[in-house]
Amino acid sequence: MDRWQYEKEALAEGRALVCGCDEAGAGPLAGPVYAAAVILPIGEDIPGLDDSKKLTEKKREKLFPVIQEKARAWSIAFVDAGEIDETDILSARMKAMQLAIDGLAQAPDFALIDGNRDRGRSASIVTPHRCVVKGDSLSASIAAASVLAKVSRDRHMAEMARQYSQYRFEQHKGYGTKLHYELLHAYGPSPIHRRTFLKNL
Repeated sequence: MDRWQYEKEALAEGRALVCGCDEAGAGPLAGPVYAAAVILPIGEDIPGLDDSKKLTEKKREKLFPVIQEKARAWSIAFVDAGEIDETDILSARMKAMQLAIDGLAQAPDFALIDGNRDRGRSASIVTPHRCVVKGDSLSASIAAASVLAKVSRDRHMAEMARQYSQYRFEQHKGYGTKLHYELLHAYGPSPIHRRTFLKNL
């Protein structure tokens, strides 16, 4: 499988600058949803690059500066828990991805979006784009974006762990683990919890 297939197809259709875009943190009970957009030189080899979910935290951290260095442009954005509650997680994901695309120093004329959704109730991807299911495994650009988004979010949750130490965010990153639910029952929600995700508390 050519990890550049989708990028090459877009260029063959006359696109000049193609970015990959992915988000991290759609499912957790706490914290923001992060997104990243990356424009890589076509064919740029980044050893070990893969879907961020298949990589260890150590490997993701190692890849993070390499991707930033090799990319023609990269951008990271987020939408916080309060806005997720005010809108909905799908809209927040789309907004974060579009913010990341808009933040690129070089404006892409085409985006490869991970997944099969490009619009929520209150936000959508407006850059010309193509949705790629399992894109973080199939496209080098999307894989690079998935690593930047995941590492950025994990680092943010480690900071939140220092602020709200009783929730141990450094361990579960806000995801609904058994430990996280136990701590929620003990302490109630923090200011960074997504209230709309806590229906069963």
